[in-house]
Amino acid sequence: MNNLPFEIPEYKQVYKTRKGMQICEDSLETLRALPDESIDLIMTSPPFALLRQKKYGNEKQDDYVQWLSEFGKEAIRTIKPKGSFVLDIGGAYQRGRPVRSLYNFRVLLDFCDNIGYRLAQEFFWYNPSKLPSPIEWVNKRKIRVKDAVNTVWWFSKTDYPKADVTNVLTPYSERMKALLRNPDKFYQPKERPSGHDISKGFGKDNNGAIPPNLLQISNTESTSHYLRTCKNLDKPAHPARFPQALPDFFIRFLTEPNDIVLDIFSGSNTTGYTAELLGRRWVSIEIDKAYAILSAVRFMEGWDLDHIKETLIEIEKNNAPIVDRLVNDQPLNKIKSSSVKLEDFCLSQE
Repeated sequence: MNNLPFEIPEYKQVYKTRKGMQICEDSLETLRALPDESIDLIMTSPPFALLRQKKYGNEKQDDYVQWLSEFGKEAIRTIKPKGSFVLDIGGAYQRGRPVRSLYNFRVLLDFCDNIGYRLAQEFFWYNPSKLPSPIEWVNKRKIRVKDAVNTVWWFSKTDYPKADVTNVLTPYSERMKALLRNPDKFYQPKERPSGHDISKGFGKDNNGAIPPNLLQISNTESTSHYLRTCKNLDKPAHPARFPQALPDFFIRFLTEPNDIVLDIFSGSNTTGYTAELLGRRWVSIEIDKAYAILSAVRFMEGWDLDHIKETLIEIEKNNAPIVDRLVNDQPLNKIKSSSVKLEDFCLSQE
């Protein structure tokens, strides 16, 4: 089964689903092999330039911009003219100093000034459940607040990439609901001191509010199927997982059904899983084979543990089986598009 408009060599394939494919390879090599203008959205979170080396691998701060730039140069060729590249990238401190590194901003400047991307918009992912860190400056000396925000750069190739904000509208606040019930009671059309001209159209019900570029998403999934199953299998889960709500937002916002979504640092494959639920084709690339194999668990919700083990064994044998996620014996295409609710993470707007 291959719904993609390009071929991926079988020896690189780890497993397939009805809409996509997990690959194990250095993603730079895969990018070089992809056809021009074949991808609608790259949604990814690379290893951050942290001072402490992680088991999943992360680059040193001094080398980070040059390292990530190589991926950006290859990626821009593969993205369609109206496609997008969304890059979640966390911040860090300089070694031994309570001073922030500017590496994530240097990545932004390099992508725009040297590679040719446009910054369509900057987003900020606020994770209220993030633990206080770094310990030295936040917990011990208490001279800094906890770092709970990631920068998320939305890059494009043109000034007008594909995007539809009506796909990510958020519920109105109670005050806005009251205004819509009786607009005349709450405001009169006139120019405000700020210069904004508030017309009668402000009282129109548009089925939701336009979300802000601050996305509040708690990264807590301690009871998720993926983590529970990893524990039952006595396998280490990927330690750096972004929440499903993050790719869900951008996939809805920047793509249409059957578009192709690519994650070049897929880890536990949250992006591919979310794309599948939303009816998008997808390709995910992970260089660590153990993590790539175990990510198949995301598509096995509702399976008994023995069935999961048998399928993982087939994957380990390089048989690249087709994995269909089953819920209550219903095939994947019978499942509603996604369980993620935008109101869970976008602040209600008036």
